[in-house]
Amino acid sequence: MTVYDRTRKLVSALAETGADTLLVSKPPNVRYLTDFSGEGLVVLSQDGDAALSTDGRYRLTAEQECPDCALVLNENGHLMGAIGQVKETGCKRLAFESEGLTYAQYQRLTEGLDDVELLPTTGLIEKLRAIKDNAEVAKVQQAAAIADQALTDLLPSLEPGPTEQEVALDLERAILLAGAEAIAFQTILAAGPSAAWPHAIPGQRKLQAGQMVKIDVGARVGGYCSDMTRTVFLGEPDEKFYKIYQLVFDAQVAALKAVKPGLECKELDRIAREVIADAGYGENFSHGLGHGVGLEVHEAPRIGKRSDAVLQTGMVITVEPGIYIENWGGVRIEDLVLVTEEGARVLTNAPKLSFSA
Repeated sequence: MTVYDRTRKLVSALAETGADTLLVSKPPNVRYLTDFSGEGLVVLSQDGDAALSTDGRYRLTAEQECPDCALVLNENGHLMGAIGQVKETGCKRLAFESEGLTYAQYQRLTEGLDDVELLPTTGLIEKLRAIKDNAEVAKVQQAAAIADQALTDLLPSLEPGPTEQEVALDLERAILLAGAEAIAFQTILAAGPSAAWPHAIPGQRKLQAGQMVKIDVGARVGGYCSDMTRTVFLGEPDEKFYKIYQLVFDAQVAALKAVKPGLECKELDRIAREVIADAGYGENFSHGLGHGVGLEVHEAPRIGKRSDAVLQTGMVITVEPGIYIENWGGVRIEDLVLVTEEGARVLTNAPKLSFSA
């Protein structure tokens, strides 16, 4: 799907709001519509024409990345440039992203467009972004492959002694040297009791024999993210770790087998959660089963108890059950999955622990 195709689809969605123009302010949405990686705003008119408002710092970037967009440069800021562009369109009703503007920016918008009706929207572009085209999937796959290889190379060298932070930095360095434009998010590397925190920040805790190490990592390529978690054990796993790991593994397998277009996301969450709950650890699975991944590492659809989303072909999601026990640690296994007509195509392939049932 080209940028032109995306703007045409968005124009159709915009018509349903009753607005004749849309102001796009969230950076991932700006990039989705224009391929622009810098700072700026997009004004999209009802005829499908997109204008990018930015400043002189990004002129060359804009000219290279989005040559088909009208370019508005304003030394008084992106918003003032966008306001001027909205006036030029003759807009009467302007839709804006309610989650993409600060209150101060909204005030400036109302002052600069006092004769224009402002219509807040939520999720207008995010709904389109939830379904990836082939080019988007290819970027996610490339990001996943880079993180896969970096983690696969790291795992055999894990040993007691270095700190969580030192190992996390080694992993991130390998990802960047392999060609990623950035780390998709701050790497989670948690040893021992720290692994009980689902989103632990790597610190000065040293890796020790007889403890698990939970590693959640992702790369970014062409703006698109990957996301993956592996939990390993330093030394011979004890009985408790074996039990918890096998339970999380079984929950993930059950969910992966169930992935298909048309399945409610809350049902997918239930399938995995039921495996863990039936074993008595329901309260220790403290987050949703997964989320969409693309230009943001967390985007639509959400996969949890209260989700109203439905899986569709072309969605890229995570499947990541976990069990977290305070003062002991935690186990999470996360894979990135493309939803296809045939079911789940797993995009992350770093090794997992293998235990016989």
